[in-house]
Amino acid sequence: MLDKVLGKLARQHDPNVLVGFDHADDAGVYQLTPEQALVQTVDFFTPIVDDPYTFGQIAATNSLSDVYAMGGRPLTALALVCFPDKADLEILERILAGGLAKMIEAECTVIGGHSIRDEETKFGYSVTGLIHPRKIYANQGARPGDSLVLTKALGTGVISTAIKKGQARHAWIDAAIGSMTTLNKRAAEVITRGASVRPASEASVVSDDDERSAAHDGFAVHALTDVTGFGLIGHLREIVLASNVSATISAGKVPLLEGALDSIHAGHIPGGLRNNRDFAECMVEYAPDVPDDLRTVLYDPQTAGGLLIATAEGPALTNALHRAGVPAVRIGEIGPKTKPLISVTN
Repeated sequence: MLDKVLGKLARQHDPNVLVGFDHADDAGVYQLTPEQALVQTVDFFTPIVDDPYTFGQIAATNSLSDVYAMGGRPLTALALVCFPDKADLEILERILAGGLAKMIEAECTVIGGHSIRDEETKFGYSVTGLIHPRKIYANQGARPGDSLVLTKALGTGVISTAIKKGQARHAWIDAAIGSMTTLNKRAAEVITRGASVRPASEASVVSDDDERSAAHDGFAVHALTDVTGFGLIGHLREIVLASNVSATISAGKVPLLEGALDSIHAGHIPGGLRNNRDFAECMVEYAPDVPDDLRTVLYDPQTAGGLLIATAEGPALTNALHRAGVPAVRIGEIGPKTKPLISVTN
């Protein structure tokens, strides 16, 4: 909706804007000096779990994710609060405490915020980070031959819907909350500082004439995004369109949270999933043996989802992420632009 409206407005021409909303990137980047730029994002939403503290943690994790997806370091945050006038302020205190705990973990300082009265609680943050102007990761730049690596399992959307309907098992809830409260900080550190964490034997796979790799200290990552509200297919769509390439993913290799397929089988399908599928499925072709439940989960809107990485160093990066405790999985690859733009195999 916002994309449609912004597309009708006159664009501001400021040479310091290094990343705007032209390619639906995760955050905006504004250059301050030749060595420093701001990376900025904002996100807030209604509660998806009952516990206020956990909701605050999830909201903060989700808000921070876009900065990590650009290769930035979160610096400051402003809280955004909508809260009922007559509600118990202890609930709000617990929400803010949960958010603050994750901000402290991210070494990001909360310096203020804004609140309004609203019948429905909403919470999130506007986050500002720092990034080097030549070390920005965007969703544009994926190349044929790149591996696609995903750092978190899918399923938070359908499981959250099951939670709201009181139909989620405790194991499903624990798995979803564990995912939604895990920062992408460690994964981003491995990606951006890969040269210092991978064995020397693995470093040789980077081409000396790869300009993008030369700009970064880490792995040869050509495109990067986080998987959030548009689902895996929606965010992969943004990469292939911005990069003028195609992609093939193996649905059977995509990691899933416990309870994700059970939630789909029980009909716990969020409206966002249906919207994502209606919007993006026109450019997807499935192999006949891909079951419908796996097709469905690929569009599941994620909260605080993982990073989706197009990299020339799939095995080396995946191994480094595993050593750092990040359960990354190679789920597909990038190819030359063809029709369909996205192919799904089993």
